[in-house]
Amino acid sequence: MPTAPRYRPVYTALISGLWLALAGGLLTLVLYVWAVSSNFLGLFGDLPDLRTLENPKSELASEMYAADGVLMGKYFRENRSPVTYPDLPRNLVNALLATEDVRFQDHSGIDFKGTFAILYYKLTGQRRGSSTLSQQLAKNLFRTRSDLDNGTLSDTPLRQLIYKTKEWIMAVKLERAYSKPEVLTMYLNTVDFGSNAFGIKVAAKTFFGKAPKDLSAEESAVLVGVLKAPSAYSPVLNPKRAFERRNTVLEQEEKYGFLDGATRVRLAAKPIQLTYSVENANKGIAPYFRTEAGKWLTQWCRKNGHDLYADGLRVYTTIDSRLQRYAEEAVTTHLKTYQKLFDAHWQGQDPWIDEEGKPLAGFLDRAIKQTEHYRYAREHFDGDEAQMSRWLHQKRPMTVFTWNGDKQVNFSPYDSLAYYKRFLHAGFLAMNPLNGKVRAWVGGANYRYFKYDHVKQGRRQPGSTFKPIVYTAAIDNGFSPCYEVADAPVTFPAEAGRPPYTPRNFEGKYSGRRLTLRQALGLSVNSVMAFLVKTLTPETVVEYAKRLGITSELEAVPPIGFGITDVSIYELCGVYGTFVNRGVWTAPVYIARIEDKAGNLLYEYIPTTREVLSEQTAWLMTYMLQAPTGPGGTAVALRGSKYGMTGEFGGKTGTTSNYSDAWFMGITPELVCGTWVGGEDRAIHFRNGDLGQGARQALPIYGLFMKKALADKGAGVSTGPFPRPEAPLTVEIDCVKYKNGVQGDSTQLAPATGPGAEDGEI
Repeated sequence: MPTAPRYRPVYTALISGLWLALAGGLLTLVLYVWAVSSNFLGLFGDLPDLRTLENPKSELASEMYAADGVLMGKYFRENRSPVTYPDLPRNLVNALLATEDVRFQDHSGIDFKGTFAILYYKLTGQRRGSSTLSQQLAKNLFRTRSDLDNGTLSDTPLRQLIYKTKEWIMAVKLERAYSKPEVLTMYLNTVDFGSNAFGIKVAAKTFFGKAPKDLSAEESAVLVGVLKAPSAYSPVLNPKRAFERRNTVLEQEEKYGFLDGATRVRLAAKPIQLTYSVENANKGIAPYFRTEAGKWLTQWCRKNGHDLYADGLRVYTTIDSRLQRYAEEAVTTHLKTYQKLFDAHWQGQDPWIDEEGKPLAGFLDRAIKQTEHYRYAREHFDGDEAQMSRWLHQKRPMTVFTWNGDKQVNFSPYDSLAYYKRFLHAGFLAMNPLNGKVRAWVGGANYRYFKYDHVKQGRRQPGSTFKPIVYTAAIDNGFSPCYEVADAPVTFPAEAGRPPYTPRNFEGKYSGRRLTLRQALGLSVNSVMAFLVKTLTPETVVEYAKRLGITSELEAVPPIGFGITDVSIYELCGVYGTFVNRGVWTAPVYIARIEDKAGNLLYEYIPTTREVLSEQTAWLMTYMLQAPTGPGGTAVALRGSKYGMTGEFGGKTGTTSNYSDAWFMGITPELVCGTWVGGEDRAIHFRNGDLGQGARQALPIYGLFMKKALADKGAGVSTGPFPRPEAPLTVEIDCVKYKNGVQGDSTQLAPATGPGAEDGEI
């Protein structure tokens, strides 16, 4: 095959050089005409006007902060956070100027010496750019070559000339609108360093885990070197080329007097040491919270003309980073321990069973149809069940979650589904009841692998944690905490096609003894609850639930008091917060304020409140809720040596049928906390109360959290006393006095009597 003529490279270089010479002449004409018009005869298309130049638009990540100033995470398409000139170390500026634009301080946007020197470089075959930092900034800010980058237009010498000229014009305009430090800072804030890092602030954090001002000379040289081609010179993807490129930058610094020879030799010998971490939604504190808050923020931005992923908003939340850390640690510690118990409990068996405790046939076949794998297989194989089945059972390498770290396995989609269905999940929320501010939010076991949020998104049957709503209705309708009810079966007659209904106690037994309402709540006695629901009517219970903030759909049926209707932790925290907040329901809030990138206030929350109970009823409920945490109560373990809680605090355990859902709600004067633990599906659970009840599955998370929160004196958390109403009580709570006074019949509402001292016992 004949070879190409040897003069071809010289010919090509000569033609390119002539084009550039022509460009120089045209530039002179353009700059002259530009003094009269910003766009000569429309030749260069749309050029930015003065206002656009003074307010250049580049995508900035919006940042979310905890109440104590800790950066929680970001929302972005391009992960970019701006810095100011004083944030830039001298070694970084020197490396950039030496490598990209050594005459930056002397030109006004166009380096004529560099521009015309390009003819020489073309003729000698050297690949050398001539764009100044100002021209590169113009290209980055205004995306002058976007139609080439996206393939809309093909590249030609004429088109290159037009684009280059546009960039020259805009570079000169930028230099007139901004100072040299401002242009340099804008450049470093806009450039792409690869690894989803846009701008020097994110790049320094991504590659070296530090702020730009803390970069060493050799680290700055690495980042400047990356700018030539982020993928080709990435210290992660191509460490050898990145090392060589870094040393080239150091040589440039020596050449132009920014480094002496000895320093350059010393720095060039150093290996590149990275602290590499790419920011994403899986990382940072409170990822479940950030996702749920992002839904609200997206709606707010849409209504108010902002872009959450590009406008550089600063979102300040109500989360306390310390309490959030304690909550995440508590959930992780408990689930890691309890998962071992669950696995041992079901050793060698599938944990999905029906209402009678028998293996649930076809469980995985039904569940697989809800997965992305199934949807892909159905589309890819046109619904061919045989081919779909083979693909869904075909093993392949994958990484799975374990409580001891990620693990490499060979699993089919069916294997993966069965594996993950065995995990226990949890949700935890801590809220200040006095103002509704959410202080900690943990939506699940591990956000990377389990995206579903169990705080607000998830709804499950609350079991006995719903009972305080019924007791509230009773107290508000004249019952005293000392009112006695026999622990005996209560039957709801058949009606509207429903058979007779007789709720059972937890262990299916009835003591026959008379219990005060406070005792019954402390022991979570179902027969007493049945008596109250029957006396008050299910309709009244639903009315009080709605009044106290339950927004989920409720049905006025006899089992309503036993928590048969799905609700969220988020809702229940609002209910329990009303008791602590003197009868005032306060909507949970998690976004405190929003500012734009310049610090201007765009949004500040206004509490949503409504008075739903009297101070007396609210305080009596805090008094009632201390019974479960007192002697003999279902939550007395909190006072033991493991958690060591003392003083006044309340709570309520909850366990649903077949132990599918385990709950604990806890109250102190400054915090209301809700905890749920269970399987992803209701069919996945323990088979006995020893392991499955709320006091075992859910309460420990609260205990572990409160132990650390109370030990942290700066967290502002304490145990009691709960503020007592200023007015005298009109309901007797001294049960000795109450019993010696007027004891109503168990079928009648209790009479209100005069004030008295609490007896302190359940």
